[in-house]
Amino acid sequence: MTPPPAPGPPGPATPGRTRPADLLITGCTALTHGPRGDVVFVDDAVIVVRDGRIASVSSGQAASEEAWAGAGARPAAVEHIDGRGCVALPGLINCHTHTPMVALRGLAEDLPAHAWFNDWIWPVESNLTERVIELGARLACAEMIRGGVTTFADHYFAMDTVADVTAESGLRALLGQAFFTSQGPEGRAASLDFALRRRGTADGRVTTCLAPHAPYTVDDADLAATARLARQHGLPVHIHAAENREQTDNSLARHGRTPIETLERAGLLDEGVDLLIAHATGLDTARDLPVLRRARGRVAVASAPRGYLKFGWDTTPVRALRGAGVPVGLATDGAASNNTLDVWESMALTVLVQKHTERDPTWLTARQALDHATLQSACAVGLGREAGSLAEGLRADVILVDLSGPHTRPVHDLAATLVHSVRSSDVRDTIVDGRVLMRDRRLLTVDVPDVVEELSTLLPALVDRSHGKRVQEYEG
Repeated sequence: MTPPPAPGPPGPATPGRTRPADLLITGCTALTHGPRGDVVFVDDAVIVVRDGRIASVSSGQAASEEAWAGAGARPAAVEHIDGRGCVALPGLINCHTHTPMVALRGLAEDLPAHAWFNDWIWPVESNLTERVIELGARLACAEMIRGGVTTFADHYFAMDTVADVTAESGLRALLGQAFFTSQGPEGRAASLDFALRRRGTADGRVTTCLAPHAPYTVDDADLAATARLARQHGLPVHIHAAENREQTDNSLARHGRTPIETLERAGLLDEGVDLLIAHATGLDTARDLPVLRRARGRVAVASAPRGYLKFGWDTTPVRALRGAGVPVGLATDGAASNNTLDVWESMALTVLVQKHTERDPTWLTARQALDHATLQSACAVGLGREAGSLAEGLRADVILVDLSGPHTRPVHDLAATLVHSVRSSDVRDTIVDGRVLMRDRRLLTVDVPDVVEELSTLLPALVDRSHGKRVQEYEG
């Protein structure tokens, strides 16, 4: 594997600069990236947005005057955001979640994974209706917008509904219809049908993937068929694998190979397949890292540390994966296990857990964590040439973080402040494709009180487990 590409102008040529900007952000400090992907802060920055893309990021009054060149006084149709006192960052990316599962937030606590799945989550998921999924997805989108997430990767059921909600919310997403072998050929066919119908929708903000659930619920034949379909249709694949060490040990005992070796055997690491692996806390590094190094397709890992801490699992071996050239993006998983869709928390926990696991205070640094939260996360979800940096030609996915709170002052090291002091509630403005989804902490595309009110009336039927059904059986 090669490292993620440095940001560059991937899109169409920027329109003539004499035309007024659609959106102008001034007076902020901007988090940008150098040629090697290193984090660079630009003071007194001016960010110019035209046609949903970043036209320029520069510093000082001269840049502001250039943005309005030929326009005379600022025209009323042009939107301006005063970013003084704020840091502008690329929108955060939640690389693995299940948005409708916010409806199950806090339902099953202090349980081992097998009891969490078999006794609670999979029985309750058999009660899901499209309306519950819609409301859960709306609530999740609102939470992510308020937390500065502009893109998420979702792997769940009834994904047409999630795609509709994504389009209405204004967010960007990589969506996949999950399937199990127990569903028969229809499950895989439905995943493919969704991916082909919905990719490129929502003005290009929705991309799609195939979504086999995991090697322990999808058999070798289905995994191999998924790899063939991915190559044939140019679709990425999003899958849970090596979620914990128990799964890896069970796979070795039953099949003589690890879950990662199973993916390789199925062709999911071959050229022409882009693979996103959720979790990978159970990697057998001696066996699995060589497999990942020789992968001919793009492979990335999404890490959601809060849930691992709750379940008492090991953590994703970020240092080893980074050394193998595998991008590691930040994630939250679903709110049923993680309780939150807060990527800021995932970033801070990643740093702390990595330092503890490696017994090395010099790893992971705040700047390295910001790299994982931006460029590496974009690469993980297949958007490495479209998002993840504030750079000319990239999509205008921008957030403004207010540093005026007492918990963020003083600022000696801005990277450390962003990683260790900032909270999701410090996000002031969230912008996707140049469209403002939240301004001054006011959501503009989701009505949270209405969603919460209706969802609360549906919860008793949702959590009823008296029927004794499960959508699947967890064996690990």
